[in-house]
Amino acid sequence: MTQLSRFTGRRFGFLLLPLLLIIAAGAWYLLDPGFRVGQQPTTTSENLPQDTFERRVRDYLVANPEVIVEAMQNLERKQREAEQTEAQAALTAHRDELLNSPESPVGGNPQGDVTMVEFFDYNCPYCRQVAPAMVEAEEDDPQLRIVYKEFPILGPNSVFAARAALAARRQNLYPQFHKAMMQVSGTADEEQVISVAEEIGLNVERLRTDMQDPAIDAEVERNLALARALRINGTPGFVIGDEILRGATDLQTMQRLIDQARKDRGR
Repeated sequence: MTQLSRFTGRRFGFLLLPLLLIIAAGAWYLLDPGFRVGQQPTTTSENLPQDTFERRVRDYLVANPEVIVEAMQNLERKQREAEQTEAQAALTAHRDELLNSPESPVGGNPQGDVTMVEFFDYNCPYCRQVAPAMVEAEEDDPQLRIVYKEFPILGPNSVFAARAALAARRQNLYPQFHKAMMQVSGTADEEQVISVAEEIGLNVERLRTDMQDPAIDAEVERNLALARALRINGTPGFVIGDEILRGATDLQTMQRLIDQARKDRGR
């Protein structure tokens, strides 16, 4: 997954530390022998001087550092569970936009019985890494429908490439442009984009004109908002049936989820 999601995870952990210390202090408060059920405390933390209380909390944490680790693990688990619940609710609420937006390019079999949605950035090395698996999944499954969501989160070059891709669709060359861009080495900047466009036979002058259409920017903005709702914060991201995958995956995982989505559809 891209640097964005890794940075977000580190920042989240850092911001949790003050809360974890409070939780750990609370754990000491509750685990103190004076608070065990059936015992009458001789001295409560409420009656301790502030410096004594803080020293006892510190001594407890030094003696039991696993409390902080356990608290962080539990908080992160609950956070993941909450985010997954919200993402699944968003998937239900936005399913039609996700699968049937008329502005999103479609590959594979447009009338296929299972749809795989990919959020990607042409400058994402992991998207390029998974591209051959995408091609193989499409070739191996004549009933697979693919929806491409341009998700340019890696800077102005990525935005330019995404806009060019959506403009290429107007010349009926989106699949060719997309696959060629996924084979680019190095930065997918304006020079590379135009070079690919020329190689696959796009009318570059028309392409540049079509790229200025506000509808193209609107499609990109919709994709960004949809990804946020689904908690897809990096690239690539996939939606297959009711499953949301964040990060690069392999062909076997794709095919397993496609098969599961097909079974679920048949119920």
